[in-house]
Amino acid sequence: MNTAFPTRRAVLAAAGTTSAALALAACGGSGGGSTSGSGDQPSGGGTSEPGGGAELVSTSEVPEGGGTILEDEKVVVTQPSAGEFKAFSAVCTHQGCVVASVADGSINCACHGSRFAIADGSVQKGPATQPLPAVGVSVRGGAVRRS
Repeated sequence: MNTAFPTRRAVLAAAGTTSAALALAACGGSGGGSTSGSGDQPSGGGTSEPGGGAELVSTSEVPEGGGTILEDEKVVVTQPSAGEFKAFSAVCTHQGCVVASVADGSINCACHGSRFAIADGSVQKGPATQPLPAVGVSVRGGAVRRS
């Protein structure tokens, strides 16, 4: 008899994705979804902390046309064009692996080969079917910060 119960892996991946989404939503500010920033202007919800939210990475550490994966924060920060910074969850929406690299305009998951666009987190190549969730950021004082 074949029952339709999810695998342990699927349950854990879903729980991790849900927890990450809730944590990211709590840090996201205005819910407008804007994740780009340039210069010293915020690009999403504000923060009561002077000078912006917690620093994620120096702008000089994010290559133009590429990105930097922050494994501890489970965030990938990209710079699709000069001075434009975006951030996304670094947790692949396919089965919850942390993405492994950013190259040739895509954020790449080594687990099953999914690729996501550095500009908007959209799926470029499956098996993932959902984009990477955006993380609200702003740029202040030469640093990309959570909004």
